[in-house]
Amino acid sequence: MDKIEALIFDMDGLIFDSERVVQRTWNYAGELLGYGKIGEHIYHTLGFNVKRREAYFKNVYGEDFRMDEFNEITRKKFYDIVEKEGLPVKTGVRQLLAYAKGQGLLLGVATSSRREYSTRNLTDAGLMEYFDGCIFGDMVSQAKPDPEIYLRACEIVGAAPGRSMALEDAPAGIRAASAAGMYPVMVPDLVQPDEEVEKLCYRKVKSLMDVIPLLKEF
Repeated sequence: MDKIEALIFDMDGLIFDSERVVQRTWNYAGELLGYGKIGEHIYHTLGFNVKRREAYFKNVYGEDFRMDEFNEITRKKFYDIVEKEGLPVKTGVRQLLAYAKGQGLLLGVATSSRREYSTRNLTDAGLMEYFDGCIFGDMVSQAKPDPEIYLRACEIVGAAPGRSMALEDAPAGIRAASAAGMYPVMVPDLVQPDEEVEKLCYRKVKSLMDVIPLLKEF
C-alpha cells in the first residue's frame, strides 16, 4: 500500500448530519409548490450537484418543475431549521480531523454542495480551519460519480490520488473516488452500498472514528 498523504472529505451526510434536514426541506417545499412530499427523492440524488439534481427533478416532474423557487424555499427552510435545532456534526469528525492534522496529513473537501452553503456550514461549526483546500459543486463541470471533483481536490491540496483516501457516505461519491484512483472509504448514512459499490470500497466503516485505525495500517 502507498503511504496516505491526504484525506479528502465529502460533506453532507459525512461531516454533517444534514441529509435528513434537507429531506425535511424538500417535503416542505414540495407541498408548497403542489408536488406533495418529495423528500424520498433524496435517496436517488445523493452526491448530485445543483445541475444534476435539477435535471433529475425535471425528468420526474416535467420541464416546468419550478427549480428556482424550490431552491429558494428549501434554502430558507434549511437555515430556519438549523437556527432552531442546530446542524449536528457527525460522530468522529473532530477527532479524525485533529488526529490527521497531528500526523501531518493534508486535508480537503470534495462536496457536491455549493460554495456559499458549504463554507457557511463549515465555518459555523469551526471546521473550516482544518482544511488545506476545498472543491465545491459549483466549481466543477461534472457531478459525482465523475471523478473530476476528487481529482481537483487532490490537486488543490497537493497530493497524488493514489496516496489519498476519500471519505464518503454515498454510492455516487464512492464511484467518483474509485474512478479517481483513490482509496475510497464509505461511512454509510441514508443508504447502504450495493454489492457493486461495496467492491469499490477500500473499507466500509460505521463512523469516522473508525478511520483512525485504518490510517495506522498505512
